[in-house]
Amino acid sequence: MDNRIIIFDTTLRDGEQCPGASLNIFEKVEIARQLAKLRVDVIEAGFPVSSPAQFEAVQRISDAVDSVVIAGLARAKEIDIKAAYDALKDAKKYRIHTFLGTSDIHILGKFGEDKYGKTLEEKRQTVLKMSRDAVAYAKTFTDDVEFSAEDAGRTDIGFLSEVIEAAIAEGATTVNIPDTTGYNFPSEFGAKIAELRRRVSNIDKAIISVHCHDDLGLAVANSLSGIENGARQVECTINGIGERAGNASLEEVVMALKVRKDLFEYYTNLKTEEIYNSSKMTSSFTGIIVQPNKAIVGENAFAHESGIHQDGMLKNRKTYEIMTPEVVGVLKSKIVLGRHSGRHGLKSRLLELGYDMKEEELQKTYEKFLALADKKKEIFDDDLRSLMGDKKAHNVETHYELEYLHIDAGTSSIPTATVKIKINGKSFQESAIGDGAVDASFNAIERALKIKSVVESYHVRSVTSGRQAMGEAIVRLRKDEISFTGRGVSTDILEASVQAYLQALSHQQVYLKNHNGAAAAESLSILSQGV
Repeated sequence: MDNRIIIFDTTLRDGEQCPGASLNIFEKVEIARQLAKLRVDVIEAGFPVSSPAQFEAVQRISDAVDSVVIAGLARAKEIDIKAAYDALKDAKKYRIHTFLGTSDIHILGKFGEDKYGKTLEEKRQTVLKMSRDAVAYAKTFTDDVEFSAEDAGRTDIGFLSEVIEAAIAEGATTVNIPDTTGYNFPSEFGAKIAELRRRVSNIDKAIISVHCHDDLGLAVANSLSGIENGARQVECTINGIGERAGNASLEEVVMALKVRKDLFEYYTNLKTEEIYNSSKMTSSFTGIIVQPNKAIVGENAFAHESGIHQDGMLKNRKTYEIMTPEVVGVLKSKIVLGRHSGRHGLKSRLLELGYDMKEEELQKTYEKFLALADKKKEIFDDDLRSLMGDKKAHNVETHYELEYLHIDAGTSSIPTATVKIKINGKSFQESAIGDGAVDASFNAIERALKIKSVVESYHVRSVTSGRQAMGEAIVRLRKDEISFTGRGVSTDILEASVQAYLQALSHQQVYLKNHNGAAAAESLSILSQGV
């Protein structure tokens, strides 16, 4: 059996389903290009049938990236599979990934109507036929077909074996065994993979894949256990983002295999030096901050504060480091640009950080860079990443634009904010008080727009160090059951907060413009499904 592990990256599909992690098409394409530089084997670009935006994103990524297999997700329905093909067909290499729930819980929940069968066994036979038909139909469009048995972690091993064997018989070249709910322990998940290899007669005709969620913090451990027992593809995401507690972290799986070669004779084709850039770009675009103590890519991953640790490090780095920061692309931040730097210098450094832009996009970014350089004498890599994460730098529809912000606040006065906002060429101005400068600013915006919003979360942080550090604010609003995230960056954290709030409102308006009533509900229902 080949010991190469295929890395199937689902950051742009399952990762984007992380609450608040909405990405526009420009950002998805940029991340896809960075994933290609990272040398992942497969990029799951999206769920084409779920919305026009998802379809276009998969289509654009198919056009932009030609060195990686591009996959599109589809339920076991002809309409989904055809939509996936239509979005993928211009890709140099593409895969249709179709799935169906196989656990008794999923079958009784999703196929509860009598038309699917009156007994559990009858419903199982319906699911078996739907699985066969889906793979057979997908096979008419491409030889590269993956089938996922959703909630395989809780599926009866006998029925799971039957479904997997049928999928392979119909032409599935990859069969995915997902622990959809993060329920399994490594020992039982590995045993399930091993048992499938024993029971499924044609298992040698397909690659076994694993897709593990992190509800119990075991996604990476389960993925590694799957590899030990015969899986040769791991489905994972940058920074481990995804539904609920997230997915198996790509960087942790890959570096575990690389560092522990004494235990695992497995390898990947990844260029690990691009891991840090990939992590930073994903965090910047999604607005999801990487926790400082996150393995491999967290800010503290290679920091040593204890005196004993520092002494050991000075004598021999291997005393307390099992890998070097350089092997994952972590380099000490350095001054790269200033106000006198030109467009060429900016473009060159952005390329090194993983960002590749057309001239029009570069010009918009350069203008924002110059505005930042007027406020800061020294521009660091993280400043540039933060700048690239500011979606207003690109051709993104912005419904609300901040024209003016004035705040009057102090220890002995009531915080008051005045804002002036432009909407479709018209300006609206209002003032309001609040419990602090940020609350006052948000209240003033609500008065100007005559709205009332529910702020689900609000975070601020310093992007770089020093008194002139860029401040980053992330605001998440909730409307009904949907979250909308906005991100603002500025040397003034109050301005960043207002920009983030307006951006979240803009995302909400764009969504409502593109979706209405039942269509929005159907889109959300489809997106909530997956492996």
